[in-house]
Amino acid sequence: MDAIHLTNIRAYGYTGALPEENVLGQWFQVDIILYLDLAEASESDRLADTHDYRTVINRAQHIVREANYVLIERLAGAIAAAALESDPRLQRVTVRVTKLTPPIPDYTGQVAVEITRDRIQ
Repeated sequence: MDAIHLTNIRAYGYTGALPEENVLGQWFQVDIILYLDLAEASESDRLADTHDYRTVINRAQHIVREANYVLIERLAGAIAAAALESDPRLQRVTVRVTKLTPPIPDYTGQVAVEITRDRIQ
């Protein structure tokens, strides 16, 4: 199946298990893979024959900014659902949400969750 990759979508949000995360917030990075048939677009060169991914990027940023979830798993799920709703041609979506600076003492890495959701026929 063909895919469109959207990477390094960043937004400041308030998802986290610690009270400080819900008040102070932090930066999140979202990467999304949209799975759909791109055969027609690859021949026609018309925007109407593909998915206008600006919608998915805007929705993902909005969800990160406005959501106040405890788990990044829930945040990823909300973004995946919004992406699938954006275009009936999308068959599958993979969403990776990365907490860029998790509040963990003596830890300088990142924490990420990746989920894949299929359109229910």
